[in-house]
Amino acid sequence: MIATASAVAFIVYSCKGKLQQSDDINLDEIPVQSVRDMFVVQSENGLLQMRMEADLMERYENDTVSYELFPEGFAVFGYNEEGLLETEITSDNARHEKFEKGGLETWAAFGNVVVKNVINRERMETDTLYWDRKNERIYTDCYVRMYSPKGFMQGYGMESDQRARNSTIFNPFDSFGYVKQDSTKVAVDSANFIGPFPKK
Repeated sequence: MIATASAVAFIVYSCKGKLQQSDDINLDEIPVQSVRDMFVVQSENGLLQMRMEADLMERYENDTVSYELFPEGFAVFGYNEEGLLETEITSDNARHEKFEKGGLETWAAFGNVVVKNVINRERMETDTLYWDRKNERIYTDCYVRMYSPKGFMQGYGMESDQRARNSTIFNPFDSFGYVKQDSTKVAVDSANFIGPFPKK
């Protein structure tokens, strides 16, 4: 009986000796929510307005701001008043912030940002893009390339409505336009097309 008691005491002592104090955990650096394969749809009066997709969303919160990170890619699809796909925005990652004071909300996309207006057949490429949801506009101060049926433009800084219908590139350089166009060419909106393809 005495040998058993001393053995138990030895085990308790040796386990206690190996315990170490864990490092402090900063809760601001740990997501309060993680979502895999996120898929969000927004509609109004039965018409699709916006679709958002991301492989991973991480939500963080502190006293002054809550924000979401999309570290594995981000895609937004905007639809026009007729419910047709009009705008696509994709990027390597993104950040969405909501501030407690003033109700300010900001969206930012980073890395290989591509903005497409499917209906106008325009494509814009940049490194960073901001979305002002309240004022319904997108903008950047970074280098921008824009391809359209009218030509090619590049410059530093861009601003547009959130559908990328009317884009303005600031400080353009070395841009060019297509002087001659084939007026008999048939353009097909493959994203919204319903019916047989036209004969060539």
